[in-house]
Amino acid sequence: MVKKEEFTFDSRDGKTKIHAVRWVPEGKVVCIVQIVHGMAEYIERYEDLAQFLGAKGILVTGDDHLGHGKSVPEGGTYGYFCEQDPATVVVRDVHRLKKMTQEDYPGVPYVILGHSMGSFITRNYLFRYGTGIQGAIICGTGSQPQGLVYLCRAIAAVQGFFLGQKHVARMIDKLAFGNYNKRISNPKTAFDWLCRDEKVVDAYMKDPLCGFTFTVNGFRTLFTLLYRLNQTANLKNMPEDLPVFFVAGDKDPVGNYGEGVKKAYESFEQAGMKRLKLKLYPEDRHELLNELDKQKIYEDLYPWIMERVKEYQII
Repeated sequence: MVKKEEFTFDSRDGKTKIHAVRWVPEGKVVCIVQIVHGMAEYIERYEDLAQFLGAKGILVTGDDHLGHGKSVPEGGTYGYFCEQDPATVVVRDVHRLKKMTQEDYPGVPYVILGHSMGSFITRNYLFRYGTGIQGAIICGTGSQPQGLVYLCRAIAAVQGFFLGQKHVARMIDKLAFGNYNKRISNPKTAFDWLCRDEKVVDAYMKDPLCGFTFTVNGFRTLFTLLYRLNQTANLKNMPEDLPVFFVAGDKDPVGNYGEGVKKAYESFEQAGMKRLKLKLYPEDRHELLNELDKQKIYEDLYPWIMERVKEYQII
């Protein structure tokens, strides 16, 4: 039996209550996995993975980022983070939840799993706070050329100046994601690129907490996270012995069909990271953890997580 607990904590923006969830297993907690969710979704979409890991004694936790899920206050704007340096605040919120969880479960090995935009947040987390965890899983990630990141940040800055930070940035959204269905023959929806399971795509489209378009502020946050990942000096701050597992579908447009994932992996190699693993899943699209073969993916992640537990116990 896995017990689900919901709670809130104060965001580092100084004013927002962040909604968080904890799935607590029965008996001894052998490991903690903190999930960092993606763009235009929320933490409770990871219920299946949390139940799978919880049944094996692994506590799973995660929060709804600023501008997402139940962390949006009444009358607030979805896809808007905060005014001051949101790309740093969102990483610090992840860290605050991590510290709170460790206070309740001291001495338990800790792994962070980031999906999609959450993978960019997690990769930023690694060069800020990576010494405090035992491993990281980078899921559904990608790599963007610095020139494109500069261009998108410039467009967002101009739009923000003239239209305001809460302007819903449909033009940038189309520029960024408009071609994601291009390799799918006869797509049924605008979100077929998410995964091959039609039920998941339908649920996503019907869910009012999913699929919203980011504001100018939201896109500036996203592009700033990406910009920081292209800075070699940042990546060299990651602990070189930290185990990192990259997983993605080879039909995921966010990862440029595997090529962007390999580039992200190589950027870690070039930064001196020594314990890297990469696995691409044939035919799988973006939401790897919701794919038709998700059970296989869960069963691949579990032993890798347990290796971190064994290492921690030896230390």
